[in-house]
Amino acid sequence: MANHIRRREFIFTLGGAAAALPLAAHAQQPAMPVIGFVNSGTPEAFAHVVAAYREGLRELGYVEGVNVAIEYRWAHGDYDHLPRLLADLIQRQVAVIASTGGTRTALAAKAATSTIPVVFEMGADPVDLGIVRSLNRPEGNVTGIRFFSGATGTKKLELLRELAPAASTIVHLANPANPSSRLEQEDVTATVRSLGKEVIGLRATNAEEIDRAFVSLSGKQGHAMIVGNDPALFSLGHQIVVLAAHHKIPAIYGLRESVNIGGLACYGNDLSDAFRQAGVYTGRILKGEKPADLPVAQATKFEFVINLKAAKALGLELSPKVLALADSVIE
Repeated sequence: MANHIRRREFIFTLGGAAAALPLAAHAQQPAMPVIGFVNSGTPEAFAHVVAAYREGLRELGYVEGVNVAIEYRWAHGDYDHLPRLLADLIQRQVAVIASTGGTRTALAAKAATSTIPVVFEMGADPVDLGIVRSLNRPEGNVTGIRFFSGATGTKKLELLRELAPAASTIVHLANPANPSSRLEQEDVTATVRSLGKEVIGLRATNAEEIDRAFVSLSGKQGHAMIVGNDPALFSLGHQIVVLAAHHKIPAIYGLRESVNIGGLACYGNDLSDAFRQAGVYTGRILKGEKPADLPVAQATKFEFVINLKAAKALGLELSPKVLALADSVIE
């Protein structure tokens, strides 16, 4: 009888130990890393590039919801919200901060933390702004992807002259809160004046100011517009496209999304490729590499896209030359 009881106790103990094994194994699994993704625009305007960011993560073996989590924070075009959004992510002890959506977001992330790795995506020179020590050796906790938004102003102007050769006045719409947008405006202004044409600089940071900017152009003829590269303006792209069409102003944008929704044309870096590279860098850091050892990558892909339906609505007859220059033509 005693032997039978001891045998039952042994089986119970063994079974209990076996049942506990999965719990112990589960407890030993590392916690899923969390990425803090902060952007100065809106989720609607940047949906396609967020998908490209996730694609870059997948190249390094990270799939959102499977082995990595992403906390998204959006400033909706108001740069003043960025410090608060970043403070929240830091309090949540994220593993990496993906500081996307331009120069102001990168500057805010640099100011917010000196310990959490930061991967930026921006148009201005990060060395000039003190975000990194050098492009090849960033040092510190920050690295990322640089595209050339400020340097595209002259090329936009060249293409706009091909699209709307009759325009006598060039309007440049910029966000004064964005250093990259200001640089582009200075570049365009100098070039237009060297051509002996009139230039009008308009500044806007929100929807109301965009409305007022277009009202100031009402009733005037011979205008063509360059829309500055700025996340806040990107997020208000639909409003700008509608107003440009209403006022019959040929406009060239910096983001393909504006052309997809009815804008005339765009020229600039392929933002999807830049965000994909940012995802790759984030994955490399999650695997143990240090930001200081990752040189700032240069986004080298550019695209020129034309919307033929928009051109027709504006009464523009596009030359074979400008059509041949386009990387993509939307019918």
